Amino acid sequence: IFSIVFSGNHHARLIARSPMVDVEGLKREAGITACGFVRSGMKLGLGTGSTVRYTIIEIGRMISEEGVEVIGVPTSESTRELAESLGIPLMPISEADRIDLTIDGADEFDPSFSLIKGGGGALTREKEVAMISDSMVVVADDRKRVPVLGEFDLPIEVDPSRWSEISQAIRELSGTESTLRGGTTSPYVTDNGGFILDCKYGPTIAEPAILEEQLLSIEGVVQVGLFVGICDAVVMATGSGVETMVNPVGRLY
Repeated sequence: IFSIVFSGNHHARLIARSPMVDVEGLKREAGITACGFVRSGMKLGLGTGSTVRYTIIEIGRMISEEGVEVIGVPTSESTRELAESLGIPLMPISEADRIDLTIDGADEFDPSFSLIKGGGGALTREKEVAMISDSMVVVADDRKRVPVLGEFDLPIEVDPSRWSEISQAIRELSGTESTLRGGTTSPYVTDNGGFILDCKYGPTIAEPAILEEQLLSIEGVVQVGLFVGICDAVVMATGSGVETMVNPVGRLY
């Protein structure tokens, strides 16, 4: 059983009354809660990840049971397959010049609502969709909430033919070591055909916008898993319930 408590600064807390903590159940509740931002007629960016999966399932239910009319823009092939299986009408990114709302996951978020994304390998499409969205809501659990970004290795999508020299350039830029995801014998390949370098910054990324600009200036870098000034709210699953935090300088106010 859950109760909703509203507090100042547009915060809403969905408190679990049950003494037992069901982590997966709370992730499901967070995913469903994020659908409170969805309105019929919207064009929706559909993110990638274990928590936002519940959002997509709920959107499918809203379409079939409530007659909600939306069009989804998937950020990965796995999301496209899930959405298609649920009967969600889809549009490719190439045809979506503007999106009303994107709901996606995150690997980390800080107090300024900056994000690290890309643990699932879809960072380039995720950012492309987020950048043309009027607003972005992130669904995550409280393990992703950090004071400073970087404990989670920062993913960077790169040109496969240049990954080694890019890794060296990153080392020269900031003294940071990076690992080719999947290793040299069977590297992970993104939906775009790129490779991913996971960079071990540690919790030191206090100025993510500056680092993002520096990394994007390296030739052969396709995209960086830093999302700055894009996230407008986080729907977060915690051990005691689900909390919605709205960015006070975001686009939802």
